[in-house]
Amino acid sequence: MQVAELRVPGAWSFTPRQLPDPRGLFLEWFKGEVLADALGHPLTVKQANHSVSRKGALRGVHFADVPPGQAKYVYCSRGAVLDVVVDLRVGSPTFGESDAVRLDEVDRRGVYLSQGLGHAFLALSDQADVTYLCSEPYNPGHEHGVCALDPALALPWPADVEPRLSERDARAPSLADADAAGVLPSYTACLQLYDSLRGGEDTLRSGRGQ
Repeated sequence: MQVAELRVPGAWSFTPRQLPDPRGLFLEWFKGEVLADALGHPLTVKQANHSVSRKGALRGVHFADVPPGQAKYVYCSRGAVLDVVVDLRVGSPTFGESDAVRLDEVDRRGVYLSQGLGHAFLALSDQADVTYLCSEPYNPGHEHGVCALDPALALPWPADVEPRLSERDARAPSLADADAAGVLPSYTACLQLYDSLRGGEDTLRSGRGQ
């Protein structure tokens, strides 16, 4: 499995090895050991979600209060999505920056994002099935959003796909308004959480991914 850290520290892509034969193919789309090696700690899965989206469905940008936050491992089993990770951690050297990865049924890669990072995706195919492994269960009182169409974020949504948002996501505040309201996670609180997950050894790189 090939591992690559994204431009937003605390997020990685994982591209599995595929084994085709006359019957089809086989792959390991999630490997806890490989993920733990990248993060410095294992992912404890407390909830697994699955969404089915029509072309143009734009979900996010979603994030949860830290602590406890909600880390995610995201995988597209059918179709294709453009998956985007946004640094929403106030005080982070890369605050407001983002990175995008195409998740599809060709390369079958997955994306992991740490607690405190924002997540969104746009369905590029007529139908896109996306599975999320989550470190914490959904807690509506601690879940928030930032507008995925905020010009200040300048997220790289393709011009040839018309985005369709839920009412909740369409009403989400801009990054500036969310920051002013004090709902964004603190970078310091996130680092403390990551450190505790690693048993006190702080190894998160604070610069850009390599």
